[in-house]
Amino acid sequence: MRPLDGVLVVSLEQAVAVPYATRLLADLGARVVKVERPEGDFARYYDTACGEVSSYFAWTNVGKESLTLDLKHPDARDVLRRLVATADVVLCNLSPDAARRLGVDAASLRQVKPDLVIGELSGYGQPGPYAARKAFDALVQSETGLIDLTGQDDVTARVGISVADIAAGVQLQSAVLAALLHRARTGEGATLGLSLFEAMAEWMHQPMLYAAGTGRAAPRTGAHHATIAPYGPFPCADGTVHVAVQNDPQWRRLCRLLDRPDLADDPRFTTVASRVAHRDELHAQLDFTRWTAADLLRALDEADVPAARTRGVADLPTHPQLVARDRRATVPVPGGHVTALRPPVDSSAWTWTPAPVPALGEHTDHVLHGLGYTPEQIAELRSRSAI
Repeated sequence: MRPLDGVLVVSLEQAVAVPYATRLLADLGARVVKVERPEGDFARYYDTACGEVSSYFAWTNVGKESLTLDLKHPDARDVLRRLVATADVVLCNLSPDAARRLGVDAASLRQVKPDLVIGELSGYGQPGPYAARKAFDALVQSETGLIDLTGQDDVTARVGISVADIAAGVQLQSAVLAALLHRARTGEGATLGLSLFEAMAEWMHQPMLYAAGTGRAAPRTGAHHATIAPYGPFPCADGTVHVAVQNDPQWRRLCRLLDRPDLADDPRFTTVASRVAHRDELHAQLDFTRWTAADLLRALDEADVPAARTRGVADLPTHPQLVARDRRATVPVPGGHVTALRPPVDSSAWTWTPAPVPALGEHTDHVLHGLGYTPEQIAELRSRSAI
């Protein structure tokens, strides 16, 4: 038995943040009914990398049921009310105004079922001068200062994954689990409010505190660490190795490996702070080009100096560690199958089995049958374009 077996999550979701939260809940056994507009979650169509759906959609919608409803239609809203009355959790990332118009805001939902756990995700939160602004991942990266930190020298860069969406999704899932525990103990529901902006701001605490304490933001240093050195990628004979020297003992061991004891006692390089201050001179002294990547990693491991190979993302599914630990799984998607990764947490108390990514509206009839609709009533709803 999985921890959330028997828990019904109804999610009015699109894009990445809330779908990722509900995918994590589905991994733990929750039944997740994804309510989609008749044309579908627009994230289905971001790319065509996974059969008939996008890589984003395949990643965030494993194990869900797809129910299509046109919530502008009164009959569809009746369907949703009947579904909500059976639910434990309702999550929504419609805009606050749209949610109120459609009657899916927290106040309206709680009239249907008082003990619901309700999660509402907005862009910037309310109130405030940004309350009505649209917020997408890159915009939030900009507003929180993440893009200002990322890049090299005068060139800034967006982080290469949807980190603001992921931050919000992880924190929303955690809050839902806490709210379910609260309900089990007290019988009370809970309303959870979260914004993309504040989820990302939470992850920006360390650079924010560094800037406040030093009077300046850490410099942009590309793939090298802004405040530790040597900590970053260095070329070798057949690729790149990422060296991560975090303290003085590791630094001295690296100097011995390089047969450069003079570097260990050079006043420019004796502390982490001095090595950062003289980063360019330091890097000029570090030459790994006589090694292949495999030989260099072996030597660094033997010297107890942390390091890793810089690999391409296309190589991740065949990474030797993932292969050795059997972390890959075949997941059915509309129009085919993809090789995905198992959830990163293993448990002795439950197991995980890969489940399909749903086609648009694949489970509409099944969900409605479960709510007591007859085949004739379902056909009538379909003829009236409510579903």
